[in-house]
Amino acid sequence: MADGFVVRFRGVRGSYPTPGPTTLRYGGNTACVEIRVGDRLIILDAGTGLVRLGNDLLAQHARDRRPIVATMFFSHTHHDHTQGFPFFRPAYLGSCTLYVFGPRTFGRDLEDALARAMLPPTFPKSLEELPSFRVISNIEDCEVILISPDSQPQIRNVFRDRPEIEPGTVSVRTLHRTFHPSGGVRVFRVECDGKSVVYASDVEGVIGGDTDLIRFASECDLLIHDAQYTTEEYVQGPMQGWGHSTPEMATLVAHRAKVRQLALFHHDPRHDDDQLDAIQAAARERFPNTLAAYEGLAIEL
Repeated sequence: MADGFVVRFRGVRGSYPTPGPTTLRYGGNTACVEIRVGDRLIILDAGTGLVRLGNDLLAQHARDRRPIVATMFFSHTHHDHTQGFPFFRPAYLGSCTLYVFGPRTFGRDLEDALARAMLPPTFPKSLEELPSFRVISNIEDCEVILISPDSQPQIRNVFRDRPEIEPGTVSVRTLHRTFHPSGGVRVFRVECDGKSVVYASDVEGVIGGDTDLIRFASECDLLIHDAQYTTEEYVQGPMQGWGHSTPEMATLVAHRAKVRQLALFHHDPRHDDDQLDAIQAAARERFPNTLAAYEGLAIEL
């Protein structure tokens, strides 16, 4: 059986980092969520929040000398979800093993997209020069990734293989949402021994709620949902069709999916700490068990 299931937010902003005195409480780093299920480390997206996580992993490695092994999932490859990857210091260790999963975009493999983000002369190291051991794979809706305590992640087709999930095994399912520019995004559901978290960054709501997402997130313990724009910004500005949601859209999905807790995520870089306090308070009137995610927040399921 798994020993503990902890979700920790490493970066909660969208679009670009926003360090400074007005973002101290919620943080200014872009999207990155760390999940620990027993000894297994799962990372959702690689925004600038990944940099601090990498430094913490190196400090832990210096203490216990255990090799760093992580399974990383990319929802998509827009810059604010990949910015931290070239600066993830464990990737520069030969003893580090990274299993990386994400979407194929416009017919190009995930590995190609990551390689372009580190292509000289705009970055001094290329992806292939990193000494870590990396296995980079594309994933589809029909696949589930199984992470058992004692073996590397395995990709299984849910229709052809019909995998049986043993106790203590982490399963990661994916849902493709097309309401985001340039190929859409992947939503992830991470489950183990009856506990579950759904990560739905960069999704845009629709009238009545996204029924596919609602089914996918049904009765999960924690729903992490994009809430970048206020309703006023979404309606009055040119934000419709930009692939992001409002807190009202997020609470609607949470209510209809009957989730236990909602974390608003991918905060707009223009929203300071006081604005996020107000957004959180208003969202709680619609779905009481709501919080606005902040850097360092850890939730044990």
